[in-house]
Amino acid sequence: MSILRKLTIDNLDVRGKRVLLRVDFNVPLNDEGGIADDTRIRAALSSIQKVLNDGGKAIIMSHMGRPKGKVVENLRLIPVANRLSELLEQKVLMAPDCIGSEVENLTNTLSPGECMLLENLRFHPGESENDPDFSENLSKLGDVYINDAFGTAHRAHASTVGVTKFFDKCAAGFLLSKEIKYISKILDNPKHPYIAIIGGAKITGKIEIIANILKKVDVLLVGGGMMFTFLKATGLEIGDSLIEEDKVELAKKTLEGGKGKIKLPVDCVIADSFSPDANTKTVPVDKIQQGWRGMDIGPETLRSYYTEIIKAQTILWNGPMGVFEMKPFANGTKKIATYIADSTSEGAVSIIGGGDSAAAIAPMGLDGKMTHISTGGGASLEMLEGNELPGVSALTNN
Repeated sequence: MSILRKLTIDNLDVRGKRVLLRVDFNVPLNDEGGIADDTRIRAALSSIQKVLNDGGKAIIMSHMGRPKGKVVENLRLIPVANRLSELLEQKVLMAPDCIGSEVENLTNTLSPGECMLLENLRFHPGESENDPDFSENLSKLGDVYINDAFGTAHRAHASTVGVTKFFDKCAAGFLLSKEIKYISKILDNPKHPYIAIIGGAKITGKIEIIANILKKVDVLLVGGGMMFTFLKATGLEIGDSLIEEDKVELAKKTLEGGKGKIKLPVDCVIADSFSPDANTKTVPVDKIQQGWRGMDIGPETLRSYYTEIIKAQTILWNGPMGVFEMKPFANGTKKIATYIADSTSEGAVSIIGGGDSAAAIAPMGLDGKMTHISTGGGASLEMLEGNELPGVSALTNN
């Protein structure tokens, strides 16, 4: 998938025009209803500021959470509008809805350089259903359309696909372009040695990635809960560890197909319960007893993985190495993140595939030490599987 074939924000003349801009402001909220992490808001700033600086009127739309087509008070975008106002250092008008004559009239009151945030798109069932009427109503709010929401580009929704049918010009924003360029780089022309580190709880949802990138990587390092399905496929007993019984045969075939490339953990941290207060010990992977479950990769595995990571020229990481949310089982994920940062400082290109991987490294302050951290877990997974993204395909060809 090449973003070079698509119209981009730099190709548009937005002066005096209403720019309908799809972003991904699906940010986490704290217990008080404030924004817990504004990373996704900051990621969209460059496109918003480009529109405003060029004399356009920014009509910004996003979803938050899963209200399932109904108004949910604690999923309103008012906190986002307030934070965006602070970051832009100017007032952001908060619309009462995302469609309708009242909202359309508000867009016509904006002056060049002003912006408005629409209310949560998913308060309407037509958004997720890609309803043509809902799409047309959205289109009435803008003169040109820009998609800068990589996190939803894999969804064929009204605001990402349906709405594009009502515009002559539909362009990619800076963030969307950047995401696709970086991920395309490791898919199409990676420097070698190229290693992938794949973790997370389950093989489901990751096996397609593994099958696609095995053709290109030199080494694939496995961690997280999925490692136990792979270990089971080699004939080992795994105690009470997480297992996808229906995926053991698939794991076995994957190991056979990736012989010489796939490295599995040799030791792990196990616990007698799924709790941060559990009793723990570190054992070789062939010594996991009944009543105990694997929770993290062990020190020998980390030493082995370090030797691969530090000599790599291209690194893809998707999925934590253990139950990183619990402090006793976060070491593997933290160490891997540190190794990747070290390798990046030596010239490697490192791509972090969003989702839990990004969440794990955020508190460590390593964000700036990676080449690229994706803002869209699901979209990056789809790309890594080799699939087209509907939200990108729908944009105007350049």
